Amino acid sequence: MAKKPVSIGNLNYEQALAELEEIISKLENEPSGLERSVTMFERGKAIIQHCQKLLDSAELKVRQLEENGSMSTIEE
Repeated sequence: MAKKPVSIGNLNYEQALAELEEIISKLENEPSGLERSVTMFERGKAIIQHCQKLLDSAELKVRQLEENGSMSTIEE
């Protein structure tokens, strides 16, 4: 019995990226029917969009911290 996929909105960035890598691997290496391949592709695309939202949110938080002076400058 196949496990039910987790709602994409409930995935954190690392979980989403791991699932995306798994989908890519399956699409590249495991023969599947057209319908299953399209379903996996659609979920992968939705995961990419979710990851982009998470990254955008993190970037916004960093910018807000920098503007508020709450974040010290990191020197390399």
